[in-house]
Amino acid sequence: MRIATWNVNSLRSRIDRVEALVQRHDVDVLALQETKAREDQLPLMGLQALGYDVAVAGTNQWNGVAIISRVGLEDVQVGFDGMPGYGEPVAAESRAIGAVCGGVRVWSVYVPNGRKPDDPHYHYKLEWLRTLRAEAQQWLDADAVIVGDWNVAPRDEDVFDMAQFAKSTHVTPPERAAFQAFLDDGWVDVVRPHTPGPDVYTYWDYYRQRFERNRGLRIDFILGSPSAAARVHHAFIDIDERAGHGASDHAPVIADLDGG
Repeated sequence: MRIATWNVNSLRSRIDRVEALVQRHDVDVLALQETKAREDQLPLMGLQALGYDVAVAGTNQWNGVAIISRVGLEDVQVGFDGMPGYGEPVAAESRAIGAVCGGVRVWSVYVPNGRKPDDPHYHYKLEWLRTLRAEAQQWLDADAVIVGDWNVAPRDEDVFDMAQFAKSTHVTPPERAAFQAFLDDGWVDVVRPHTPGPDVYTYWDYYRQRFERNRGLRIDFILGSPSAAARVHHAFIDIDERAGHGASDHAPVIADLDGG
């Protein structure tokens, strides 16, 4: 089974690219983030014609997550228990959706950005990750993956220039500790072993030709439970997709699982 994750940065704007991606790579399950629309606003007929079922969580032009599957879409859950909200009053946000696809529990997550280390959104981000970790511990004994835009660069090699990020989010010790806590619990970064080395990124800002100069960040991950991780035999980052005209600022991340 081939599972992919992609921060699409507006599904309405890039629906043609999504349809092309699943066909080009023969994807069984695609998790999307930053869909930026309600379900009734999305042009899903093309994907459905290709044999995919779609589960969407979206409220407005911000955030939004989805799971697209041609191997089943069961037990759909929007949000996880205790998922915190942000703002006063708390605003509705669509940052997590889970479903069982081909026997694997797939969670598509869009972790809050954090904005700045002294911003309330940063503390919200850390609380969001803590709550997700607590909920995710109950998924470890089954075939499960948590995939998406984590908005954390766990290692120095995941950042094109650490000096530029010295006072920024994504690399602070609390954020990195929050990500590491998942690994300590038993979740496995299943893509890194197949895409080793520095300068291997999943996100490049549109600013100042950062993609062309490979000045990026590695912030999109597929974490597998022990049994799911043991099934992964290949994984890659589709950097060519990021190079295309009108592309998202993120590249798809893809992993292949042996039959379970």
